[in-house]
Amino acid sequence: MGIDLHRRRTVLVRMGADGQRLGSMDRFPSTPEALRAAMTAAGPEPRVVLEATYGWYWAVETLQELGAEVHLAHPLGIKGFSYRRVKNDERDAADLADLLRMGRLPEAHIAPAPTRALRELVRYRAKLSRWRASAKSSVHAVLAKRGVAVGMSDLFCVEGTALLDQLSLEPAYAARVSSLRDLIAMLGTEITGFDFVIAQVLAGHPGYRAIQRISGIGPVFASIFVAEIGDPARFATADKLTSGAGLTPRHRESDATVHRGRITKMECGGRRRRPVRPTVSRLGRLSCRWWAGSTFIDRS
Repeated sequence: MGIDLHRRRTVLVRMGADGQRLGSMDRFPSTPEALRAAMTAAGPEPRVVLEATYGWYWAVETLQELGAEVHLAHPLGIKGFSYRRVKNDERDAADLADLLRMGRLPEAHIAPAPTRALRELVRYRAKLSRWRASAKSSVHAVLAKRGVAVGMSDLFCVEGTALLDQLSLEPAYAARVSSLRDLIAMLGTEITGFDFVIAQVLAGHPGYRAIQRISGIGPVFASIFVAEIGDPARFATADKLTSGAGLTPRHRESDATVHRGRITKMECGGRRRRPVRPTVSRLGRLSCRWWAGSTFIDRS
């Protein structure tokens, strides 16, 4: 069965092992209740494929509750759909089912529900941090416009805060700086709160503690690695883990010509926002036993 999931409507196509369509396609609202109703004629343990598009969590969870064998198609792997002369939801769903039937489906990993929940926390915490950094940069921009020299490396330390308190700016610029400082303080409070929640979720996690034994990895980076990598046992080697993190260079080879480009960036950016390639490579060389709860062993 192939499913083309959209925000408002979903299309479902049934296909037999011989590639023949079974009945007509179903179009229904994109809700768990409608999906359950559409799956009533699927039989026991159907094989279902859908693309990893916007909002796929609820669909995968609903299908798994119904006992389906769910496969998640990687969007980049089926990019060729866009080059067809005729492209519509029914054709997309049928092509997904056909790729699954032939064993040629480019699959994406379906992380367990607890890992997806942890990612929500970690990724939102990272977003809050980016918003705070943007607000701080805006304060620097306002001071630069008014020719205010900043003599300290951190404008938001005690000395920098004293400087901001003593500033005498025109009303428009003063109002913006005041608003930005309020936002920075509010975002700082939110970040601290999420740090506490994430620490509570990962309390007792052996991998979370073990990763912090690597130089340069603290609680924030450790939580990112645990959330984004999930179960490291799904990577057979350190090279596969590095590739999964999107840190491998692009490779183009034809005849005697070879071109190597920039890193592929094909995974979540949370693992690439810092110079972490050596860390990811070393992490892959660690024994996976510490992640499962055994003794930490560094085999680098």
